[in-house]
Amino acid sequence: MADEQGGACDIDQGRRRFLVGTTTLVGAAGAVAAAVPFVASWQPSAKARAAAAPVKVNIAKIEPGQQMVVQWRGQPVFICRRTPQILERLAQNTEHLADPQSRDSDQPGYVDPALRAIKPEVLVVVGICTHLGCSPTFRPEVAAADLGPDWQGGYFCPCHGSHYDLAGRVFKAQPAPLNLAVPAHHYESAEVLVLGVDGEGA
Repeated sequence: MADEQGGACDIDQGRRRFLVGTTTLVGAAGAVAAAVPFVASWQPSAKARAAAAPVKVNIAKIEPGQQMVVQWRGQPVFICRRTPQILERLAQNTEHLADPQSRDSDQPGYVDPALRAIKPEVLVVVGICTHLGCSPTFRPEVAAADLGPDWQGGYFCPCHGSHYDLAGRVFKAQPAPLNLAVPAHHYESAEVLVLGVDGEGA
C-alpha cells in the first residue's frame, strides 16, 4: 500500500515538474513575443529615417544669380549660385551687419565665416528666419523699390521684416538675432551637393 502511494506521489511530482517547465517555457516565449514589438517601437520609423537622411542635389541647373529650394528634414534649404558681382558686394558694407564673421551663428566650422560657404559661389542656408521661424523671400535685385536704395540683394522675412544679405547674414537692429543657419553639407562632385552630412561622413 505504501509502495502504491509512493508511486502515485512520484507520478504527481513528475507531472508537476512537466507542467511547471511547460508553463515557464510558454511564458518565456510570450514575454519574448511581447518584447520584440516593444523594443522595435524604440527604433525610428522608415519615414523618420528618410526625413533625417542625407539629400543629394544636382546644382548644375542653378543659373548664376538664382537659387533653388530643396526640402531637408522638413525644412526648406536655399541653394544660391552667387555671381562675382554678388561676392564683391558681400565684402562691402559689412558695418551694417550684426555678425559679419558669423561668430555667434549656427554653421559648420569648415565653411568660410564671411562667405558662409565651402565654394564661394554656392550659398547653402536653412531657409528659416532665426526670429520666429518664418521663411524669408529671396530678393536678389539691387535697390529694390520696397527695400530702399541701399539694398544690395539678399533675403527679406515678410513676417517681421528681418533683412539678410546673400550670405544669410542678418543686418543690425533686426528682429532676427542670428544669421541664417548653414546645414552640414559637402560636395560629392562638382555638380552634386549632399545635404545633411559633412565631408567626413558625420
